[in-house]
Amino acid sequence: MTVPEPETAELSEEALEFGRWLFAQRCDFLKGVVSLDGLPEGEGVELAFAGRSNVGKSSLVNALTGRKTLARTSAMPGRTRELNFFRLGAEDGPHLTMVDLPGYGYARASRSLAKTWTSLMRGYLKGRASLRRVVLLVDARHGLKDSDREIMKMMDETAVSYQVVLTKGDKLTRAEQDKIVGKLQGEVARHVAAHPDLILTSAVKGIGIEELRARLAVLVQE
Repeated sequence: MTVPEPETAELSEEALEFGRWLFAQRCDFLKGVVSLDGLPEGEGVELAFAGRSNVGKSSLVNALTGRKTLARTSAMPGRTRELNFFRLGAEDGPHLTMVDLPGYGYARASRSLAKTWTSLMRGYLKGRASLRRVVLLVDARHGLKDSDREIMKMMDETAVSYQVVLTKGDKLTRAEQDKIVGKLQGEVARHVAAHPDLILTSAVKGIGIEELRARLAVLVQE
């Protein structure tokens, strides 16, 4: 099944090129954090990737940076159990910090472990002054779940800017893509802290990756 990439005409070639350049820069793993006390000092532009377990966070981070093993991927949901910090870009040039957050909504996790993950993630989201945007990943095949809506409500209440990005878009036909985007666009628009535009992606096929790079790179330029 061949699926065309989303329209990127509204993005200038300069914006697309800067996105390509930035995400091709050196990217280093900084540290994994298991408690709020271990958070590194926030500096510059920081963005975080959040979503349900097995939504494809690590695959998307790898696709954005053009690497295969930067962020660990696994068929086993709930593998990411800490906040993983990465620095993208040179020390003396444009750069950003990317944070891969633990997946939420994993049914097989013990109640105490799920509570620990959720508390860590929410504590980070609520109190991180350097955090410019959260990329909230949603499986395009399933749409928003109650656990996604809970996180969205919390970010609305704490004024944390976020953008919904649909993953695994290659699993849908073009008609199905249009349907899910249209369905979610109206719901997302009702959330005060949500970015109005949805981006449909596929880490496997490269769908939407160039657009997402450019959209996130704008934060560094600002």
